[in-house]
Amino acid sequence: MRSGSDRFRGARVASLALAGRTNGVRPYTGLSGTILAFTAYTRANRIILRELNPFVLAIVCVGMVLASYFAEPQLNWIETKAGLLAQRKRLVVIGAAFASILGRLALLPWAPVPIASVHDEFSYLLASDTFAHGRLANPSHPMWVFFDTFHVLQHPTYASIYPPAQGAVLALGQVLGHPWIGVLISTALMASAIAWALQGWLPARWALLGTVLAILRVDLMSYWVDSYWGGAVAAAGGALVIGAVARLAKRPTVGNSLLMGVGAALLANSRPVEGFLFCLGAGAILAVRLFLNSDFRWREKWVSAFLPGTAVLLCTAMFMGYYNWRVTGSALLFPHVLYHREYWQIPIFLWQKVHAFRTYDNPQFTHFFTVWSPAEFFLRPWCRVMQTRVHNTWSFFLGPAYTVALLGLPRAAVDRRTRSLVFLCGWCGIWALIIVWFEPHYVAGVTACLFAILVQSIRHLRQWRIGNFEMGKFCSRLIVVLAVARVATAGAEAVHPPTRTWNESKLLIEQRLLAAREKELVLVRYKTGHEVANEWVENRADIDHAKVVWARVIPGRDLKPLLDYFHDRQIWLLDADTAPFHIERYRPDLPSETPRP
Repeated sequence: MRSGSDRFRGARVASLALAGRTNGVRPYTGLSGTILAFTAYTRANRIILRELNPFVLAIVCVGMVLASYFAEPQLNWIETKAGLLAQRKRLVVIGAAFASILGRLALLPWAPVPIASVHDEFSYLLASDTFAHGRLANPSHPMWVFFDTFHVLQHPTYASIYPPAQGAVLALGQVLGHPWIGVLISTALMASAIAWALQGWLPARWALLGTVLAILRVDLMSYWVDSYWGGAVAAAGGALVIGAVARLAKRPTVGNSLLMGVGAALLANSRPVEGFLFCLGAGAILAVRLFLNSDFRWREKWVSAFLPGTAVLLCTAMFMGYYNWRVTGSALLFPHVLYHREYWQIPIFLWQKVHAFRTYDNPQFTHFFTVWSPAEFFLRPWCRVMQTRVHNTWSFFLGPAYTVALLGLPRAAVDRRTRSLVFLCGWCGIWALIIVWFEPHYVAGVTACLFAILVQSIRHLRQWRIGNFEMGKFCSRLIVVLAVARVATAGAEAVHPPTRTWNESKLLIEQRLLAAREKELVLVRYKTGHEVANEWVENRADIDHAKVVWARVIPGRDLKPLLDYFHDRQIWLLDADTAPFHIERYRPDLPSETPRP
């Protein structure tokens, strides 16, 4: 077995062979480079078959080989024209937003408007409905115990437990006709922000390439756009912060400082903890660069680079305190923290202790918080959990096609353009490994950093030659073509919204009830051992005036107070564990739990 230093030396040799040298040194060529590339790419080839149809993959590869021999002038012409377009930076920033929206709309026949199915989505949609009605929170309902659902506060107010940014963009979409319109707008803003950020760190033509790769990977085919979970808002915030850092380090201006503050505000109201850590690292990078730049006086640096952004952050802190006060009754108590205290046994960070056993008002909460969650936390080995996190993050942001570019990562990691971004990603990645629960949108703030590093890796990769054949140029073009081909493969990503049938049935039932004249109350009856992920009980912000209300049947609890409260509604009963799902008229003599099959 080789020692750690030998393995590092081997990786270093491979990186130099594949990435080449760009500072006037002749790139490594020959058979050794080919062998190293084949070895590194073998594993990726196995995984890429899951992401692309093998027939499509074969056509793409053969087509690229033929194009490299017979259409090289045409390919060079395309790259030249793209480079000229990239010089029009404002047009690229604006065009990125339109490309994101129009591209996703073009995919609607194959990837239709998503239907909410995850607990978190329903909570975000509650925030959307609350904000769309001009409120930050709703009064606690007298019958709240029957409406209690996951990731929603019922007291002291009825509100989502999540930060307000994602709910705000969904509310904008709801006002325009559908919450998913807000999702499209958020991904479009993310695309523009990433384009702007990359222009600050890379030459224009490479910034355009990074923008295209980001749109193809994240904007068009990911759960950030195919669900209501979010991710794009935090990614846009991180892009604004890191793009402003690049510009402020060269020339401190009030405008860029304000944009940095706006980006930090978006992070604070979407991913507060991860956003704080990201901004802490970005602030350190900016401070070091300004300290090393002797072209400006300290007063000018402070006033122009930090003061305007700090003013934005102070306003943000005041808003967050006011929002917390309206939801939890305390400016310093976040809704998520209050919910965690009242419901969760599992801690937030790995070093924290498990809370004492709690009792819950309904069996579904008991199963979720005392059986399902501890099983996820205690029964899975830590190494397996970390492996899953790394794989899901890799699959979401990179996948096999983009991984090819990382053959140039060792050079990009020490490149003066991107080494600080590598540090920032590593800093945020360490913190992402010590939290109990994790999804790729938790680290959405580093999206622009990742694509900047990716593109700089491609720049180094393009220097690789095998004799007279420009293998690096071929690989860089293949990456783009594979990214385009992936868009035609729906559901290719490993991290995606769950495919379920009950949420489609729920939507059909709800549409049928909405078409009726009367107001409706649907009592949802669960059996023991119900799949906790399939939660039917979710309601609008104004429960009393909603056309359809969903309520939970709780074994041992009298339904009479609920039925008396909604005496003017048609009462229906639904068995949540009996497919095909349908509703029937409620009869008081029916049991309170679905009979076992």
